[in-house]
Amino acid sequence: MLVIEGLGKRFGAQTVLHSVDLELRPGTLHGLVGANGAGKTTLLHCLYGLHADYQGTVRETSGRPIRQCTGLLPYEPYFYPRITGREYVAFCLQARQRPVPDLEGWNELLELPLDQYAEEYSAGMRKKLALLALLVQDFRYLILDEPFNGLDLSANLLLMEMLRRLRRQGTGLLLTSHLLGSLTELCDEITVLADGRVRRHYPATDFARLPADLLGQLHEHKLGQLDQLLPEEPPGP
Repeated sequence: MLVIEGLGKRFGAQTVLHSVDLELRPGTLHGLVGANGAGKTTLLHCLYGLHADYQGTVRETSGRPIRQCTGLLPYEPYFYPRITGREYVAFCLQARQRPVPDLEGWNELLELPLDQYAEEYSAGMRKKLALLALLVQDFRYLILDEPFNGLDLSANLLLMEMLRRLRRQGTGLLLTSHLLGSLTELCDEITVLADGRVRRHYPATDFARLPADLLGQLHEHKLGQLDQLLPEEPPGP
């Protein structure tokens, strides 16, 4: 299990994360939601080790190094110039001293022009290429930052089914998304992050309350104005 305890992170004088606690168990899907600037990406980067100067602890309970058993899908995957999609996948595996498998079966699903330069890909194709480099490796955990961003409806539905099957195979998945409906359909639990703090953990049995709770938390000061402009009860005749 991946465990975050008392995680705090500052950038200069600004505190971005305040004593965050979170757990990711194998075979579960854990969603992380919050407004832009809530600290979601910073939290994922601390968990994966891209930020080292944080307070608190991040550990895998079996004692394995986190990056050895965890794959990260960043919000905006980066590709070196003049590298093809196929070369990118090979580079990712060789960096971990892992053999490069036959990609054709996976690419029948993802439909990528693997022999074209990755820098020429659309945003959705870039996301799928970075995902492909994770899927061909046997990771115990996957950390996915906005995995649905840039994908069309067809690719979104396929990705959701992939995530369900990975969970059934025992992979632990932590993902952020602005698509709340996708998270409530997929996840076993959802954590709400606001201003760098955990506001609440929601089990699946409480997901029906989540949209209204989030609306109140994120827009409490605007709801009064909304009532004036668009009252819940329309005016009488």
